[in-house]
Amino acid sequence: MTPKFIRFFYITILLLFSYTSHATLPEGFVYIRDIDPSIIESPRYYSSQNFLGKRMIGYEKSTLILTKPAAQALSQVQQALLKDGYSLVIYDAYRPQKTVNEFVRWSHDYSDQKMKNLYYPRIDKRDAFKLNYISDKSGHTRGSAVDLTIIALNSKIKAANEIVFSKRVFKNNVTLPFLDDGTIDMGTSYDLFDIASHHQNPLIEGMYLKNRQYLRQMMLKHGFIEYPEEWWHYMLKNEPFPNTYFDFDIN
Repeated sequence: MTPKFIRFFYITILLLFSYTSHATLPEGFVYIRDIDPSIIESPRYYSSQNFLGKRMIGYEKSTLILTKPAAQALSQVQQALLKDGYSLVIYDAYRPQKTVNEFVRWSHDYSDQKMKNLYYPRIDKRDAFKLNYISDKSGHTRGSAVDLTIIALNSKIKAANEIVFSKRVFKNNVTLPFLDDGTIDMGTSYDLFDIASHHQNPLIEGMYLKNRQYLRQMMLKHGFIEYPEEWWHYMLKNEPFPNTYFDFDIN
């Protein structure tokens, strides 16, 4: 075979592979990177740095998926942030129902306290449902919810195994773990099950609330609504599948 033919052969294979991987998504869903490759992805549930301490079932690839309208709205947020010197960092987006079911199983396994010190030090995991940190039906599974934060353009997101751990003292002398991944400081780290993660709470200092409010304003301006118990969680207001819970794997 000539070099020209070999090059043509490999390009054809790559194009076919790309088409096949994209064709696996249900109609109306897209890879975030295909809508806006400037958005930084840091999928925590593909890693072991999360409240279960392991890669989640259904997360077969380090990539993130959303409904097309949600991804397009997120791109609008990103373009506005870039002008201010920031970028979005996405921790989670579409989440299979099988993953949510795994969360439910975990919440009933009281012997598993592996990640308590880092993610839920002040609550009993059996209260995770009552406190609205876990639900058996998640907006993520409908494909238009995202867990996210922002990072300065001159900073670098830390990989899951590079995150720096520390203790932080809040108002009322409350001490909580803080996981620094290089993103803008929002007072608490991602997925901390605690009142300190609520948008409105008596523990967080003003400078952190200011950072949260900046992110909130950007998200609301472009069609998202916030979740009061988690500063990182937003959902597209006009989601295309409000009553459908999907279960396809992320691959």
